Amino acid sequence: MTDTRLDVLAIGNAIVDVIAAADEDFIEREGLIKGGMQLIDAERAEELYSRMGPGREISGGSAANTVAGAAALGARCAFVGQIADDQLGAVFAHDIRAHGVRFDTPARAGDPPTGRVLILVTPCGERTMNTLLGASHFLPSESLDHDLIRDSAILYLEGYLWDPEQPRAVMRQAIDIARAAGRKVALTLSVNFIIERHRADLQGLIDQGLIDILFVNEEELICLTQDDDRESALAKVSAKVPLLVVTLGADGALAIQNGQRFTVAAEPVERVVDTTGAGDLFAAGFLAGISRGRGVEDCLKMGAIAAAEVISHYGARPEADLKALVAQKLG
Repeated sequence: MTDTRLDVLAIGNAIVDVIAAADEDFIEREGLIKGGMQLIDAERAEELYSRMGPGREISGGSAANTVAGAAALGARCAFVGQIADDQLGAVFAHDIRAHGVRFDTPARAGDPPTGRVLILVTPCGERTMNTLLGASHFLPSESLDHDLIRDSAILYLEGYLWDPEQPRAVMRQAIDIARAAGRKVALTLSVNFIIERHRADLQGLIDQGLIDILFVNEEELICLTQDDDRESALAKVSAKVPLLVVTLGADGALAIQNGQRFTVAAEPVERVVDTTGAGDLFAAGFLAGISRGRGVEDCLKMGAIAAAEVISHYGARPEADLKALVAQKLG
C-alpha cells in the first residue's frame, strides 16, 4: 500500500460493555431473545442493570474493538467516536488509547451519557446484547480530521452507526474524502436490522463502487441480497465489491477477491466463554494482514486466530499476545 501515517482509521460507536453471566431462565424472564441485540432506552437500561448479576466493565463498540485488535497486531490505527463527559466516557478513552489507538474525539457535555451495552452471557457462551447508544449517535462533522482520513490507507466504517442521521452524514463525508484521496473504504454491515432499515442506501454504496472491502456474516449476506441461496448471494455481491469477506461461525470464513475464492477453517478453541466481539476481531486480523501486504488466505487465517482468542474469555478486546499467536501459527 502507498505509505501513509495510519493503516486503519475507524468510525463507530464509542461504547462500554457491561458483561455478566446469566442463565436461560433469566433471559426468558426478561423477555429477551437469546443471542439477539436490541436497542434500549435509559430507563430500561437502569431496570435491566439492577437485575443483572455481578458485571465487568470493558470498553467495546464494534469498530473500536476492531482497531484495538488490529493495533495489537501491529497496525497503526485511529478511532473516531463520540463519548460523553462522564465516567464511562473516561473509561472508554483511556482503554482505547492504552491499546495504542489514536483517539482525539472531544467528549460531549451533558446528556445523553456515554453508550453502553448490557451483555448477558449464557453458559454456552452465547451473548444477548441490550444497547443504550447514548452519546455515540451525536457524532458531529467537526469530529473528522480530513488530513488524517487522507493519510489512512483504509477507512473502516461500522454499520451500527449508519442508523442515526447525524453520524451517517459524517460517514458519507468521510467516504468522499477517502475516495478522493485514493484510499480504500471498508464497511461492516453489523446486524440484520440495520440492513433491513437501510437496504436501499447500503446497496447504493455497493452499486456505486464506493466499498472496497465488505465484511458480513452469512445471515447479513442473505438479508442484504434477499436471496436464500448462499452461492447466488455471494455471486451478486462479489461482482460489485473487490473484496468480500464472509464469516461463517464455527464453519470458518471465506473471501472472494476479483472472482477468486479463499476459505479458512475456524481456529480450535478449548472452551468458548463469550462470543462477544468474534466478528470484530476477525475483521481486526484481516485488516492487519491487508495493511501488512499479506495475501487474502493469510488475512483470513489472521482473522480466525484473533477471533478464537477473543471468544476464549470475557470481553471483546484481546487479552493474549496476538502478534505471538500469529507468529506461532503463520510465521
